[in-house]
Parts: sequence; structure tokens; C-alpha cells
Amino acid sequence: MFSRLTNPKGFTLIELVIIIVVLGILAAVAIPKYQDITSEAKEAAGRASLGALRSGVTIFYANAAVTTGTASWPTVSDLGTIGTVMEQVIPENPYQLDANASDSVVTGVTKGTIVGTRGGWAYNASTGEVWPNTNTVGENNW
Repeated sequence: MFSRLTNPKGFTLIELVIIIVVLGILAAVAIPKYQDITSEAKEAAGRASLGALRSGVTIFYANAAVTTGTASWPTVSDLGTIGTVMEQVIPENPYQLDANASDSVVTGVTKGTIVGTRGGWAYNASTGEVWPNTNTVGENNW
């Protein structure tokens, strides 16, 4: 009366459990790798932004020496003015919190000492130094 299926389709409960366990192991291995890649990308973006800022400041200094005969570093307001030091807006500091202004430039004195709450970049107009406006040790060694 009842006939057994000769060709059953689908997975057994044991096969499903094995698949879930294998996927869990793969996820446990892949997630730390992804987090490393994310942090490396953030650091590379930060270094690139900082390099662009430093290049713009140095070029401004060299142009001032050639055109006026007196070398001078740009002011903080010069950095924020598009077309004066940078041809585009100040690059963002990727380590900033969303609540802070990641593309702002503040007057800095000492690396590792946060100036105000704006975030972004710290700039010392007397020396031309630019660094992330943060107290994170690694970023201040860039």
C-alpha cells in the first residue's frame, strides 16, 4: 500500500548540521582576515591623505620661496581655502568619528595632543608639520 520512494530528494538532518558546522568554521577563519584588511585599508587611506596634505604644504613653501624670495609656510586658513594649498577640499582623516569634522584643520602644537573637538588634522604653521588630530600612538608616528 505504502511504497517507499526509490529516489528521495533533499538533505538529511545530519548533512545539514555538517554543512552548518563547515560554514561556521569558514566564517571563524575569514572574519579576522577581513578585519585585518579593513584596518590596513583605513591606514593606507590615512597615510595617503596625510601625504597629500604634506605635499601641498611643501609645494606652497617652495612656490613662496621662488615667487616672493621669502619662503613661508601656509597659514591654517590657507590650508582650508581651496586652490591656495590644495586644489580640492582637504582630504578626510579616516580615523575620525562621524560626529567630528574629518576634513578640518586645527592649529596643532604637539603630536598626540588633541586640539578641540573638531578632529581632522593638526597643523603647525611655524614648522609646516601636519599630523592626525588624535592621540592614537600609531597615527602620530606617520
